[in-house]
Amino acid sequence: MAYPIHFEKRTQSISDAELHGILDSFLAEKAKDAKRVLILPPDITRLHSRAGDISSYLYRSLKDKAVVHFLPALGTHVPMTTDQINRMFGSDVPRDLFLDHDWRNDVKVFGQISSERMLELSEGKLDYTMDIAANRILEEGGYDLIVSVGQVVPHEVIGMANYTKNVLVGTGGLDTINKSHFLGAVYGMERVMGRIEGPVRRALNEGFNQYLKHLPIEFILTVVGSEDGKPALKGVFCGSQEETYIEAAKLSQDMNLDLLEKPIDKAVVYLDPEEFHTTWLGNKAIYRTRMAMADNGELIILAPAVSGFGEDQEIDVLIRKFGYRTSEETLAEVRNNAELKENLSAAAHLMHGTSNGRFLIRYCPGSEMTREEIESVGYEYASYEDMSAIYDPEKLKDGWNTMADGEEIFFVSNPALGLWSVKEKFK
Repeated sequence: MAYPIHFEKRTQSISDAELHGILDSFLAEKAKDAKRVLILPPDITRLHSRAGDISSYLYRSLKDKAVVHFLPALGTHVPMTTDQINRMFGSDVPRDLFLDHDWRNDVKVFGQISSERMLELSEGKLDYTMDIAANRILEEGGYDLIVSVGQVVPHEVIGMANYTKNVLVGTGGLDTINKSHFLGAVYGMERVMGRIEGPVRRALNEGFNQYLKHLPIEFILTVVGSEDGKPALKGVFCGSQEETYIEAAKLSQDMNLDLLEKPIDKAVVYLDPEEFHTTWLGNKAIYRTRMAMADNGELIILAPAVSGFGEDQEIDVLIRKFGYRTSEETLAEVRNNAELKENLSAAAHLMHGTSNGRFLIRYCPGSEMTREEIESVGYEYASYEDMSAIYDPEKLKDGWNTMADGEEIFFVSNPALGLWSVKEKFK
């Protein structure tokens, strides 16, 4: 069977029956003799990726003839709860099959990207090596097949999410996560987002190809668009070659890039309570709309379930300490403060989460965060209750809306599903 499988319908969703047919073909080709299988899905923050459904189907198809384990690609995120696992994968998948990735202690270093190559990739800005590492169980678990499942979608660090990132960041360690994120930040977020190629993508692909190709890793990549205002599966791509990623990324550019004719003076972005509990994740509202925001515009983030800053407790402390200041201020802190220098992914996140004074960011949490907390990190504050009464996410439609008083706003119901930009900024 030729790979990648490329199955798409631009005007209609891929049905469950069609999806199952694709997965059956994949299993017939890649899992016919497998006795031990490891599935690498995303966590609940990619709820709409269809990776949960796909992973569950793989499990049900294999469980009678193979040992199957799940290792959610958490990166720095907290482990999934039982409720989250049931929500994403179904309650029929036993909880004890899920392994928790510990990005500080569970990794094996397979190799390094040289400092010379990192200098090239960063245009002379970064002179350090970068580990190519992943959870040690990938090599030591005795698996005949490892299936990385996830969604290709515009991403603030790497350009387009998934593929080798799901392995080397999702199951990666401190050095890889820190330095890859910082590479993307110093290169420039707006030069990266939505691009198929870029310095972080090149670094991870090169490292994967050089040091992890001996592992039996296959990829199942989804592309999710929107249909009738709801997430809809538009593409499934299976294979182990870079072509699999490239074809998925091309479709994602078609499905997930919204190029606007004019900039947005006021944007309202809603953070689904099931997906977004921290600004570490919720700042997709900033990343994904920043290239569409007008100078001196206002970004209102409706965040009913946001209760903290970092998914990781140490990073939460750093965000509270240093705040979302200008990029230059954060870079100065990296040069002068060992604590931040040793946590470059946190520094990159702080740089990603600022508008550098170009537009106003107003966070609107529920009762779990205070005005003082929000303002202490550099954002403006309003309560969710007050702002949702004005901008009701249940009544707004994605895109341009004209309010009763004549005000024009742009609404985004889920920033994780796309990237918005004025046309001239995406060339």
